[in-house]
Amino acid sequence: MNLKAPEFMMNGKTSFCPGCGHGIIGRTLFENAVEMGYEEKLITVVDVACCSLFMYSTDCDFVGAAHGRVLPTAIGVKRSRKDNLVVAYHGDGAAYSIGMAHTMWSAIRNENITVIVVNNQVFGMTGGQMAPTTLNGQKTTSTPLGRDINLSGSPFDVTKVLKSFDIAYLARGSVDSPAEISKTKKYIANGIKNQMEGKGFSLIEVLSPCPTNWNVTPLDAIKHMNETVKNVFALGEFIKDGVVL
Repeated sequence: MNLKAPEFMMNGKTSFCPGCGHGIIGRTLFENAVEMGYEEKLITVVDVACCSLFMYSTDCDFVGAAHGRVLPTAIGVKRSRKDNLVVAYHGDGAAYSIGMAHTMWSAIRNENITVIVVNNQVFGMTGGQMAPTTLNGQKTTSTPLGRDINLSGSPFDVTKVLKSFDIAYLARGSVDSPAEISKTKKYIANGIKNQMEGKGFSLIEVLSPCPTNWNVTPLDAIKHMNETVKNVFALGEFIKDGVVL
């Protein structure tokens, strides 16, 4: 990560909670756009949830979508503005719950967009309810005794599903350390490159801490990611240039 953020991004103060990973993930996206020369072409489509806060702290072009409808909105933007870099940015709740059908069919059609999914294992803005990615035994506002996989199934792992699809790129990164942030930035850059070369659908999931809804300190959130979350959700590239790795 650069020591100085892109100037066009510094439009106001962040509204993200202390220790949240959204700010880091967004910055890697915007840094890539500037470094790759696409800052004037970037259109970011954001969900109505936490990620919508980027609209108030950056000076980029945004389109706000209804909750869980980021992908069809982004696809409409891309089909009408083929020369633009269109990034769909949303959380795991939106992507894998209310928007699951859109995630699947966007991949099946190999839509030429770049998708970022922030996996923090909860619905963030709506109060910390159980998400499809919530870990077994994890307490949330809707599972106060912990998630019971006998009742709600195992945490959803998008890489296990999309590895069987004919898409351009699939990767999972994290923001729990400088080394992982650097890798995540490269994954997002690959997703951007694939889109601008017309190769098709790229999805980058990013593991992110949510201290507020996990009810822990930011430092304990990072510890939890290292000791638990990353053991459930493996990191790395899973499809590159259409080839399963």
